[in-house]
Amino acid sequence: MNVVPPALSRLIADLNRLPGIGMKTATRLALHILRRPASEAQSLARDLGELHRNIRLCSGCFAFAESDPCAICNDSARDTGLICVVEESADLMAIEKTGAFKGKYHILHGVLSPMDGIGPEELKADALLERIKREQVREVLIATSSTVPGEATAAYLIKRLQEEAAVKVTRLACGIPMGMDIKYADELTLSRAIESRKDTSY
Repeated sequence: MNVVPPALSRLIADLNRLPGIGMKTATRLALHILRRPASEAQSLARDLGELHRNIRLCSGCFAFAESDPCAICNDSARDTGLICVVEESADLMAIEKTGAFKGKYHILHGVLSPMDGIGPEELKADALLERIKREQVREVLIATSSTVPGEATAAYLIKRLQEEAAVKVTRLACGIPMGMDIKYADELTLSRAIESRKDTSY
C-alpha cells in the first residue's frame, strides 16, 4: 500500500531529478513545502514558471539574463578589453562575488568531455574568437577549473587563441588554499603554486 499521496510523490520525484538531491533530501524538501503556507508554494511555482519565460542567453557573453545585452555587458564602467572565460554561469557568479574582476565575461556552457559527447563544437569557442576580433580585446583570462576536463578545455582555448588571435592569454592562478598545511597538498596543487609564484620584492 502506497502511503504517499500521488501529488506529494510527484513533487518528490521532481526534486529528486535535481543535481545533488537524493531521495531523502527530496522527501524532506517536499514535506517542508507542504507544511508551509499555500501562498509560499504558489510563489515558488510562479517563480519556476517564469524562469524559461523571462531568462535568455545574453548574445554577447552567453550569461543567463532577463535583458539582452545583460547588465555586465551593458555596463560602460567595465573594461571591454579584458574578457574572463568561464565554464558556467555559476563560475561568473562566484568571481563577481569577489569584486576583484572589472572586465567582461564569456561563458562556454561546458567543458571538453569526449566521453559525454562534448567536443569543441558544443562550446562557445568560435563565438569567443569572433568577439575578440569584433571588440578589440587585448587580454583573455582563462578561468576554467583545475579538473582534467577544465585543464583540457584551457589547453584547447590557449592553443586556438595563440594561433588565431593577437591577444594576451592569461590563466587563473591556483595553488595552496589559505590555512592548508603544505605537506597535505597534492602534487598538481603544489606544482601550480610554484609556477604561479609572485615576486615579493618592492
